[in-house]
Amino acid sequence: MAQSLIPAAQYLRMSTEHQQYSMENQARSIQQYAQAHGFAIARTYSDPAKSGLWLKDRLGLSQLLQDVTGGGIEYKAILVYDVSRWGRFQDTDEAAHYEFLCKQAGIPVHYCAEAFANDGSLPSSIIKALKRAMAGEYSRELGVKVVTGQKRLAELGFKQGGVPGYGFRRLLVSENRIPKQLLAHGERKSIATDRVILVPGPAHEINEVRNIFSRFTLDGWSLKAITCDLNQRGVPSVKNRAWTHSVVAKLLAHPKYIGCNVFNRTISRLGNVPKPLPESDWVICPGAHEPIVDSKTFALAQEIVVNRTLCKTDEQLLQELRSLLAATGKLSNKLIDAAVGMACARTYHHRFGGLRRACELIGYDWRNNGRKSDEQMLQDLRSLLASRGRLSERIIDAAAVNSNKLRHRFGSLRRAYELIGYDWKNNGRKSDEQMLRDLRSLLASRGRLSHRMIDATPHFVKADQLRYRFGSLSRAYELIGYDWKCKRPRERKTKGNRGI
Repeated sequence: MAQSLIPAAQYLRMSTEHQQYSMENQARSIQQYAQAHGFAIARTYSDPAKSGLWLKDRLGLSQLLQDVTGGGIEYKAILVYDVSRWGRFQDTDEAAHYEFLCKQAGIPVHYCAEAFANDGSLPSSIIKALKRAMAGEYSRELGVKVVTGQKRLAELGFKQGGVPGYGFRRLLVSENRIPKQLLAHGERKSIATDRVILVPGPAHEINEVRNIFSRFTLDGWSLKAITCDLNQRGVPSVKNRAWTHSVVAKLLAHPKYIGCNVFNRTISRLGNVPKPLPESDWVICPGAHEPIVDSKTFALAQEIVVNRTLCKTDEQLLQELRSLLAATGKLSNKLIDAAVGMACARTYHHRFGGLRRACELIGYDWRNNGRKSDEQMLQDLRSLLASRGRLSERIIDAAAVNSNKLRHRFGSLRRAYELIGYDWKNNGRKSDEQMLRDLRSLLASRGRLSHRMIDATPHFVKADQLRYRFGSLSRAYELIGYDWKCKRPRERKTKGNRGI
């Protein structure tokens, strides 16, 4: 009776179409291994033209791991050409983790072209770990070699990948710089020895580039204004997209518009996030192609860009704040916004969380921002009291000190009065004894007292004030010993004395 074959899945991967081990070669080698070891290929997972550095873009391996961990699969083993086809992960533990997931589910991984058997023994484990490290190191060394070669070609003026940018087109040339053809978007060179250079594009794009530089350097247009103008006029950007603030900013900052071929402006090794590099690390080849704008205009644009707030560091902004403080003696939102060539107050709020925090960082006490101290305000209040003899809200507002400021600083006017020893309850008013003395004098001069008489006497307290102070006029009369009930009655006129 023939022995039954074990169902297995095969995993195939290659990085590019020019890979030494094509998908067909891998499948043929795995088939030979399956026949020799009693396996039958039941399913195939593949990742054509996918890098082995990470898992995120490898749909075939991702699906394999999902099927294995999910259960319910028909195969009992996984066949891979070698360790590098499983992946060139820079962390060897990542490759081991994915293999362990399969092993944990009862599905072992077999490396068909390797000299060791993946049986979990100590020798095979050591060799497998070494192979994983070698696979990752190969990618790292290859990346270094590729970048070195790209830098050498960039120094010769050849473009190293990427879109040409607005106003330019890519021209395919031979290794002797003999022009061949313009490359459309998405087209690539087919011969390894061919090279690519930049050439000026259509006339309308060249005119738009020059207009952008002119408006930015001569007319003083902002990036936002330039962007809005281009979009309103329906001028398409690269790939027929709309213009944005960042697209215009990159156009104004790129040296290719003065004929320089630039490479290595950013770094992105082994799938990492691209990071900008300092200008000292750039590879620049002047005169590599025909410029669109002159170097003087480009230099002026860079000077304007450098002086923009966005390009200034926190320390530069603080230094400008120190200079303004030295010149004006104080700081405020209005002073900052009025300063020429300085960032606006809103920038300090955005960058430091508030103008107060920025003032603290330069050692400036914003609480005493040109204002008088508490003692100075109280001294002014004392001087005002000495000159006027009394204090009121109207008197204070007419003087140098505002009553609202006193309330804000001390809580209330009464509290400010108390701090200078001023009895606000007797704010220029006569005392009870003074009012009674005046009442006695009026009685002595007039012989009697009445409501009308008191109100008609010039420079004398009113009857209502006496009522308010003593409760009633009768009480005030009693306090000065005046018997208002026995005041002399008014003489009545009779018919007998009329006309006498």
